Amino acid sequence: LGEAQLQFERRLKIKFAGSDATLTIPWARAERTLRSRFHDAHRKQFGFETPGGVLIIDSIELEGVGVVEKPAPANAPQPRDKLAPLCLRTVWFGNERVQTPIYAREDLPAGIAVHGPAVVVESNGTIVIEPGWQTEVNSVGDMILSRHEALTRRESVGVQVDPIMLEVFNNLFMHIAEQMGVVLQHTAHSVNIKERLDFSCAVFDADGGLIANAPHMPVHLGSMGESVRAVLDQNRSAMKPGDIYMLNAPYNGGTHLPDITVVAPVFDPRDRDLSFTVACRAHHADVGGIMPGSMPAASRSIHEEGVLLDNVLLVRDGQLREREIRELFEGGPDPARNVEQNIADLSAQVAATAKGIAELERIVDRFGLDVVHAYMNHIKNNAEQCVRNAIEKLRSGRWTGELDSGERIEISVVVDSATRSAVVDFTGTSPTSKSNFNAPAAIARAAVLYVFRTLVEESIPLNEGCLEPIQIRLPARSLVNPEYPAGVVAGNVETSQCITDTLLAALGACAASQGTMNNLTFGNERYQYYETICGGAGAGPTFDGASAVHTHMTNSRLTDPEVLEWRYPIRIERFAVRRGSGGDGLHRGGDGVIREIVFLEPMQAAILSSRRRVGPFGLVGGADGLPGHNRVVRANGDVETLGGTAEIELNAGDRLVIETPGGGGYGSG
Repeated sequence: LGEAQLQFERRLKIKFAGSDATLTIPWARAERTLRSRFHDAHRKQFGFETPGGVLIIDSIELEGVGVVEKPAPANAPQPRDKLAPLCLRTVWFGNERVQTPIYAREDLPAGIAVHGPAVVVESNGTIVIEPGWQTEVNSVGDMILSRHEALTRRESVGVQVDPIMLEVFNNLFMHIAEQMGVVLQHTAHSVNIKERLDFSCAVFDADGGLIANAPHMPVHLGSMGESVRAVLDQNRSAMKPGDIYMLNAPYNGGTHLPDITVVAPVFDPRDRDLSFTVACRAHHADVGGIMPGSMPAASRSIHEEGVLLDNVLLVRDGQLREREIRELFEGGPDPARNVEQNIADLSAQVAATAKGIAELERIVDRFGLDVVHAYMNHIKNNAEQCVRNAIEKLRSGRWTGELDSGERIEISVVVDSATRSAVVDFTGTSPTSKSNFNAPAAIARAAVLYVFRTLVEESIPLNEGCLEPIQIRLPARSLVNPEYPAGVVAGNVETSQCITDTLLAALGACAASQGTMNNLTFGNERYQYYETICGGAGAGPTFDGASAVHTHMTNSRLTDPEVLEWRYPIRIERFAVRRGSGGDGLHRGGDGVIREIVFLEPMQAAILSSRRRVGPFGLVGGADGLPGHNRVVRANGDVETLGGTAEIELNAGDRLVIETPGGGGYGSG
């Protein structure tokens, strides 16, 4: 190659100080130009700006390109004035039959343009050129297809329900939520979100009704709508494009304080009316409180569990309110321990909502707002009918679930076959606990939504319509409907599992799964980590329970050992299936696991777990699964047995051993 044929492109990888996410920016000599390009790219990628942030050049790319002419193929056909088709055939396009010319690929000369409708055949394929499209053969024989007539798609889909389009919109809305999750995972900073996938994304209507979700965390998805509605109720008249809110308040649809929900309104660009909402909820590694990781075993009040956020304006006019957010996390008697990470993860959540907004605007542009609104309603109506069909096959039932503390979850299900509806009544459930095992009403609602959705055989998104045939009765000031300022950190992760097992048993659907998330947090002022540990699933009338899985209200992963050991001063000594821990029966419960962690420097740890005193129950004669077991083996060999909830001081060389419960068996074998 001669020097004149060489071209060099210079690019910079730039990021904000403290962030992992870099953006590729074309080189410029002027710093002002680089900053402007970075902020433009950041706004496009993440949906907001952070004025005044310190920018870091992470790396420099230099790419050399040799420019050569592409040789024409030896058998390229020569140009000709007129092209004759091989024949004409009747082809169905849209709603009519059209006489369509058929061309041979090898007969198309360079420079020729063929307008659709047409069909081009070759030895190994067929190319259909639809009406409104054309193909042009370039100088090297490539066919370039392009649209030459504007297409108005809005007229092709009406507002009346069509079974095919219903499935299309089901998948469109779920795809939007999934894409939001991809953006969140790729741009977040913490292990909780990037590796464990402890987050959920969903699409809501203008009133905060859940329309569709990605297959994320059931305990998030069923309760997030109440958080969205709380934001709308307090801000609807003042909302405008570019505004985004956040909250973690358990008494406004939240679950527990580490789960922060980011809510973004979506407006009709024509008249600025609120059209939809998108939201994502993510578990932050630490939001303050009396223990690193914000999952204290001994909290008695919500204020001991972290920073309480309720109806907080996170982004105004596209500007992240970083100073105000820092003040919130750094305030109070027990502030957050890693505010930089909180800001980074919140920025990722904002980016996820920006993706959701862009995708919703895209489908509105394609189909029209009236059609999109109509199919949101059709999706909810379809879900309602699917749940009614499932209820029609159920029988009324009652079950009592027991926590290790002796507190009870009472559930009675009364099925009305005539109306194909059900009443789920929690009357008799224990009163509000002095511990932190209280489950806010939104969590009980999420568990009911999850259970009835699992009984539906059709593939439908989890949405608001699933609850239309169901009346939920939650006694006031109870374990499933506490009042401020009761502690709730374990209610989200533990009591929710007991509610789910109890409701499934009342319906005769399956035996108890492990009934706990086996929550482990550890850390100090430098490190904070949280994980939930898998166990055994309950067996059912036609199936064995799965072993070593997360069950029911959680759907997260465990961090890869390599990543965990790289980021934290610990070593995974053992992670194995706990053979024989599942209950016997005609169908056997799944086995739990054994997880053993060695600590390489002093840390505090907290365990929030259940089913340590009472094992997961079997059903219809099936045996109970084995209870779990927690212990510490000190560096000198001393063994300390721990309860289901414990706070521990660990030194270098100490090891923590957690054995999780197996699932209950089903039927006498």
